[in-house]
Amino acid sequence: MRVPADSSPKRGAGPPARRAGPAEVRYAVPALDKGLDVLELLAREAQGLSLNEIAGALGRTSSELFRMVNGLARRGYIEQRDGERYTLTLKLFELAHRHKPIKSLTAAAAPLMDRLARQSLQSCHLTVFHDGRVMVVAEVDSPERYAFGMKVGALVGLTDTASGYVLLAFQDEATRRAMLGVHQKAEGELDVDPAQLTKIIRKVEKQGYAEVQSRQTRGVTNIAFPILGSPGRARAVLNVPYVERIDQKVTPSVAAIKDLLRETAAELSLLMGHVAGDGA
Repeated sequence: MRVPADSSPKRGAGPPARRAGPAEVRYAVPALDKGLDVLELLAREAQGLSLNEIAGALGRTSSELFRMVNGLARRGYIEQRDGERYTLTLKLFELAHRHKPIKSLTAAAAPLMDRLARQSLQSCHLTVFHDGRVMVVAEVDSPERYAFGMKVGALVGLTDTASGYVLLAFQDEATRRAMLGVHQKAEGELDVDPAQLTKIIRKVEKQGYAEVQSRQTRGVTNIAFPILGSPGRARAVLNVPYVERIDQKVTPSVAAIKDLLRETAAELSLLMGHVAGDGA
């Protein structure tokens, strides 16, 4: 429902602003504050807002915000849909993934992934969302004679992989819509029915992980758990492409591997600042 610009309380308005101290007033940057206000407001609005609605929610006029909103759109931070409503793009999300925390994540994950591979006797890999697809950023081979793994740097589909399902499932609605909005097909990525994809995502969200037969390689079961940051959103995915042994060698069961994955993902989530019960 739209709220008129002169309504009170205004749409998207937060708690009353505190009085700025002398130092904050002295070093204030009004234009920057105005742009950040727009971004923070749109982050809370999954369906987007028109220019008039943005102005009303922020207690400003449309003329005050016109150049700012157009500048943010020109730089790719927001986009206009249906010729009216502005929504966030994934530019901020992608910038965050170029930042040091992703390097810190792979460094922190390395010993835990080594341990996981030794205990499960399976390969494992770590993925993140990148440029409309899913990218493998770390991989550890199984210690067994036979190993099936993903190459670091490989790009796979967002809508037909266990990693993609998990990345989509553990986001707020606005981020999920934005991810799908910039989705680019990976090589060989299969078509997907939007209704079926939504059903899969809801199931993954409910059970806390994805377990699916690979749609790329016969005989592989992909088991994937989210690496959660704050506030409970997937920063990355830890995935085991499970390959069953059919000889006399006894190896951990799928159930045992899920337990190992769950524990390892929880450890990594703690390192990423996730607190149990925080948004997930």
